[in-house]
Amino acid sequence: MLSPQTLNAVERLPRFYDNGDHHPQQGTLLGFWLYLMSDCLIFAVLFAVYAVLGRSYAAGPSGADLFNLPLVAANTALLLFSSITYGMAMIAMQHGRRQGVMTWLAVTGVLGLGFLGLELYEFAHLIHEGAGPQRSAFLSAFFTLVGTHGLHVTFGIIWLVTLMLQVRKLGLIPENKRRLICLSMFWHFLDVIWIGVFTFVYLMGVLP
Repeated sequence: MLSPQTLNAVERLPRFYDNGDHHPQQGTLLGFWLYLMSDCLIFAVLFAVYAVLGRSYAAGPSGADLFNLPLVAANTALLLFSSITYGMAMIAMQHGRRQGVMTWLAVTGVLGLGFLGLELYEFAHLIHEGAGPQRSAFLSAFFTLVGTHGLHVTFGIIWLVTLMLQVRKLGLIPENKRRLICLSMFWHFLDVIWIGVFTFVYLMGVLP
């Protein structure tokens, strides 16, 4: 049996175990920033590939022949508005309004689905016109770049729906707030990438 002096000495030892006072948010956000930087490298490579192959038409159609700018502009507007609605969800989170968070996340998800729907329609139309990814190096690079972005949006929507279920079940607990912040960074990151795609691929693609 330990003496009172030994017990007092043990009590004075530094506590290295988890006593509930830790703050994991900073580490989580730093780790997520590192992930986003790695994703930036992926898209940088895809943009570089498109820059090299974007004029290799192989006697096939060019971007000026294929791109429907009004459709792409509408698609861009959907994604930009979804970034605004996600921002509204974050404001509601800061004020502790769970229902407001749920509502704005749902609107964001609908806008994201609309973006994906128009993108899939564009892909289907191009393939129907004989302008699939195997037609030329230009189209291979185009489908890879735009399709990779679309795949990220798909994962973002899945993540968003999962978070909605977690917020509905557990409320705005610190863990869910941290996840909402990470998804916010991811969603706005996809917006920035798409602005690059819209400018570099579509707008410059219709130039002679």
